[in-house]
Amino acid sequence: MEILAKIEDVEYSPILCRELPVVSLREFENGKAFSNASFVIDIKEGKIAVSYWVSPKRTRSYPFARVYDTMKYKTRITVIPLVKDEGKDGDRDYLQWDTISLMSLLGVYVIITYYKKATKAPEYKNKITEQEFDYTHIKEKMSELLKYKSDALHWNLKQLAEIDKIAKKCENAYYKTINKQCGVELHDIESFKEHVLKISENANRFKEFSRELAKTAQERESTTIQPKEMVMNTKGVITIKNYLGGEYYFTVDEAVIVKNLLFLIEKKHSRKSIPSIADVQDGLIKMILYTNLAEARINGRSYKIKPVLGLTAEHFNGLCSSIQELKKFEEFIGVSDFQMLKTLFQEAETNGFLVFIMHASSKALQDAFLNSVV
Repeated sequence: MEILAKIEDVEYSPILCRELPVVSLREFENGKAFSNASFVIDIKEGKIAVSYWVSPKRTRSYPFARVYDTMKYKTRITVIPLVKDEGKDGDRDYLQWDTISLMSLLGVYVIITYYKKATKAPEYKNKITEQEFDYTHIKEKMSELLKYKSDALHWNLKQLAEIDKIAKKCENAYYKTINKQCGVELHDIESFKEHVLKISENANRFKEFSRELAKTAQERESTTIQPKEMVMNTKGVITIKNYLGGEYYFTVDEAVIVKNLLFLIEKKHSRKSIPSIADVQDGLIKMILYTNLAEARINGRSYKIKPVLGLTAEHFNGLCSSIQELKKFEEFIGVSDFQMLKTLFQEAETNGFLVFIMHASSKALQDAFLNSVV
């Protein structure tokens, strides 16, 4: 199912955010703050929420959950490495335009940086671990950002325009320092140069190049069931356009049409208990987008949209779709999970999406629930 959608503005009230630790500017500068996935710096300019990505790839280490935790703050920054090379025996991931585009849409300022230090992974011949950012570089970009007066989109585009400087620093760090200090062979430098050259030429070329990669990933994901999904209906591919002309490519876990209502269902699955809070927060990033869609069309026909976050678990009997129903399941759910789900239902009601929790294979219950909403 191919869905074309438009988004005009983003309004959302997050409730499930973690209480972030407050760190000093000194801890930010020396890197100690980065022992936290997300944190707050309280300085004279105000409170600034910071998250960081372990890898530029969105499927590693729950980066969306980290960003979600910063969403209740006015100024939100996320630090993303341009490239992460784990060595020839590991992976190499590159920053893509659609990540920058999505962060811009969410009003998150991006600091693009690089890894400066690493240690050799003892169990592999050519793999590195414990990579550390160049905190001096991040500090410099932070100081520049504090003086910046424009919005996240223009700041992020400005970072892309200067990407060649980061690429050179990244190249020197990996191929002149880290590989020698750790005694490992990295992925080949020529393909690295080719890839970052395409990134550095200009933002527009980068958009087109990365969009093709995003489309390929979108098409591949639309036919693949991930371990943390339990999908029972048709997957859909959705292209979202915003008023700035940006395009965002996603795979919807389930796209279900009931009469004139299009349910966009993001699924999170757990084989043991209910999905973790990080999984739930990852899904909530999609809810931020889907709840703000002004229009969706399939084969030229318009549909009203209802976003849904579906949680499935092997050991959950029945279906729960409200705070009132949740009380019936209280004795079967741990105290912390119960409180998390209660808060999640409050967030869904506040922002206009649906949530349900059910046994992993209860398709009939899910269908009955969707039909009851129409």
